[in-house]
Amino acid sequence: MGGETQSASPQPCKKNTVESETFRCEFSRHVADAIAEKRSDAQSVRVFSQDETRYGLLSAARRRITQRGIKPVAEIDHKYEAVYLYGAVEPVAGERFFLEFSHLTSDCFQCFINKFSEMFPESLNLLVLDNGRFHHAKSLEIPENVVLLFLPPYSPELNPIERLWQDIKAKLFTQTYKALEDMQTKVTEILQNYSDGTIAKLTGFSHFINAANAV
Repeated sequence: MGGETQSASPQPCKKNTVESETFRCEFSRHVADAIAEKRSDAQSVRVFSQDETRYGLLSAARRRITQRGIKPVAEIDHKYEAVYLYGAVEPVAGERFFLEFSHLTSDCFQCFINKFSEMFPESLNLLVLDNGRFHHAKSLEIPENVVLLFLPPYSPELNPIERLWQDIKAKLFTQTYKALEDMQTKVTEILQNYSDGTIAKLTGFSHFINAANAV
């Protein structure tokens, strides 16, 4: 007796595309509202894109170019050691700040924003970031010269630093690494080779530039 083939139920889309597009269009207003209470008359404002990315020894599946009919061959490593790179970039000037941590936690994020605050002490610094749980932890103590502005849920395309992560990993995964320390050394080398102009070009989303110029 034959049975009917059942298709999987469609999963609800978690992303609100209208909300994301509205946020992008009204980004300058969101920035102005976020800094209104903390900004002093003489204080400059800097707008940063913030995020974290994971990298490790588990090989990434990437496309390879070969002749027609020739299957690509790549070296694969199944080690699972990894670390997290926390970063903030300023699309207008290409300024950036990175710290590496072993975990993705509120304690690590607290350390990051504390060090970030010390790196840019003279300005009021707006960090635009996603809605990760550790970004919303009640235990967080936000430094006086830091303001958090959260993106709409599931909207990584609005965060310019995502473009930088892509570029870093494209450079990083051209080879395999025997130890995590070797990979960390390579990441440090990649970061040091970026100029302010390259960072600005990679992350210079128009809604960020317009908002930063407006404040």
